[in-house]
Amino acid sequence: MTETTSAAAKDTGQAGRSQGANRGGGDPAGRGRTTIADGVVAKIAGMATRDVDGVHAMGGGMARTFGAVRDRVPGGGRSVTRGVKAEVGEVQAALDLEIVVEYGVSISDVAADVRTSVVEAVERMTGLEVVEVNIAVSDVKLPDEPDEDEEEEQPRLR
Repeated sequence: MTETTSAAAKDTGQAGRSQGANRGGGDPAGRGRTTIADGVVAKIAGMATRDVDGVHAMGGGMARTFGAVRDRVPGGGRSVTRGVKAEVGEVQAALDLEIVVEYGVSISDVAADVRTSVVEAVERMTGLEVVEVNIAVSDVKLPDEPDEDEEEEQPRLR
């Protein structure tokens, strides 16, 4: 038995293939490479951390102070990545978080909840394996302390 193919099929590389087959061969999802920036992973981790009960703020004293000033500047916006450092490889990510916890909560429970939340969010959204989430608790927010992020009303001089 002889196989006959049209000249057009030979020219386009379609000789011997059914019309429904993929041209490049294999799964389309495997064609090309996807890279994820450190900042993307940091944003995901920052959002996941802020959603955990007991986390008051993120970042150390100076980062929070500068962030509070930047938040008050029109167009400055709130930084989701404050207190987050991400290192992203081709298939793995490692995160360092600096948080402030509410007074009265169990720090070890909050840290465990943060790790769980961050690992689930980053792995679900990026497909990267999170190999470590290091958490530094830099402060405790006492009930009677003013919140650095709240804008205080001060009388203006005229």
